[in-house]
Order: sequence, then C-alpha cells, then structure tokens
Amino acid sequence: MFEERAALRAAVRGLLGGQIAADGMWARLCKEIGVAGLTVPEEYGGSGATLGEAAVVLEELGRVLSPAPMLGTVLAVHVLLESGDEETRARLLPAICSGERIVTAVWAGCVFPADTVLVVRDGTLSEIEGGIEITDSLDLTRPTGRLRSEDGSAPGLRDVACAALAAEQLGTAERALELTVAYVQERHQFGRPIGSFQVLQHRLAEAYVRVQAARSASEAAVQAVADGSADAPLLAAAAKITCSETLRAVAAEMVQMHGGIAITWEHDAHRFLRRAWATAQMYGSPESHVARLTPTLLSSPD
Repeated sequence: MFEERAALRAAVRGLLGGQIAADGMWARLCKEIGVAGLTVPEEYGGSGATLGEAAVVLEELGRVLSPAPMLGTVLAVHVLLESGDEETRARLLPAICSGERIVTAVWAGCVFPADTVLVVRDGTLSEIEGGIEITDSLDLTRPTGRLRSEDGSAPGLRDVACAALAAEQLGTAERALELTVAYVQERHQFGRPIGSFQVLQHRLAEAYVRVQAARSASEAAVQAVADGSADAPLLAAAAKITCSETLRAVAAEMVQMHGGIAITWEHDAHRFLRRAWATAQMYGSPESHVARLTPTLLSSPD
C-alpha cells in the first residue's frame, strides 16, 4: 500500500509540476491518473480505493493551492455510495470518474461551484442544478458559494469532509514551510543567510513540529474514517482543528520571513495565507469543533 500511494503521489506531483493555482488540470488529472474515481467502486468505472488514496491527492493539490474540485468530488462520491440510490449512482458515478461532470455535496451551507450539487434530506437524495450563489472569498484561488436552501446532511459526511480537508491543509502547510526554509537560506542580511539567525531557526523548528503533528492527526483521521471506526468523529474533528491551526501559523510565518515581498501580489505567500484562513472556516471553525467536542471529552472516563 505504501508503494502504491508513493507512486500515486509522484504521478500527481509530476503532473501538477509545482504550478501554483494552475487552471485546466482537472481534466488531465481525471484522464491520466483517474483521481476523480479513486473512491468509486470498480463497477462504476472507478478504482475502488479508499479515502487514504484520495487524501494523497488532496495533499498534493493543497501544495499548489489548486482549484481542482477534488474535495467536493470526494464528498459527492461518499453521499452517493451512502444513499442507496442505485439509479443516481449508475447515472452520476461514471461521469464523475471520467471528469465529464463535476459533482459536489453540500454541508453547512458551503459549496464549491459544480455541475450538480447533492443534498440529503431525511434520507432522500436530491440533486440541484445551478442556483449556487457565488460569494466573495478570501481565497482567490478557489471560488466558493452558498446554497441558501441547504439544510440536510448525510451519515458521516462531516467526518469525511473534515478528514479530507485536513489532508489538503496538511499539503498546503508542508509546502509553505518548504518554500520558507528555502527562502531564508537564499536571502542574505549582514553578510550571511537569514536562516543562520537563531531566532528564525527556532521559529522554523516550531513550524516543523507543528506540521509533523498535523500529519499525524490527518493520517489518523483519514484511516479512522476509511475504516468506519467509532473514533472517526473525534479524530476527524481533531484533525480539522490541528491542521487548520497549523496552516494558519505556518502561513503567517511564511509571510513574516519573506518580509515585504510577501505582501505583494507578485509573490505567492499571500495566497497561502488566504487559503489558510479560508479553509479554517470550512466545515466548522476550529473553535466550533472544540466547543462541540468539549462535553464529550470532559465526560470521558479516560
């Protein structure tokens, strides 16, 4: 499994080529690698893989702040497979796998622009074509919208959403740290690289520890959700909290250590910061998840 995921990561990273927020990649990702159908059963034209493989792709897309609709696709596939609606599955899943149709599932009102939006109300699956109100977004690399009529959910959808988004946030944080480490070794001040200053080394070391903790939280959540573990709700929320806070902290350090250049439109640092703050609010802010989990954790005998 490790070798297969490593090969998948290499293929996606090679195709993306390190291009920040590059448009037009979705069709190639679907056609050449089959990313849209990773979690779709083989009978519908997919790979029959798990959320673990999808998380690898989400990490790589997060590294380049890609606007590709992988996150929404993962949620849509989950909703379709959980719905038991065979007619809708047979009609939508093959089109999703090929990339011909972009489908997402809405939760908590936030939705990515798509051809079709899936909503589950009282166990009934509904399809909404269009009608998405595109909203102003802090993250200029990925437009989002709101469906005012949305009031439904699906079993486990929140856990899938939080775990999947955490994987994407992890990739973004890792890349932000890599770019910052490279920059402080190149930029000189007082005759030496600024990365040689102890205060910056300490801050970068703290950022590294944060990223490693975020990876542990993300991988635990993805595995728990994929396995249907009883701990999935707790681990998914913990991953969302940890990865959101890590990305915000690392992106802030990226801006600080890049100095004045980081606040210009010509540099990508502000894009990482925007993505950090925008994703932190998706599927519930870190603060809201802490408030939601606090009663459970306080009452736990452990």
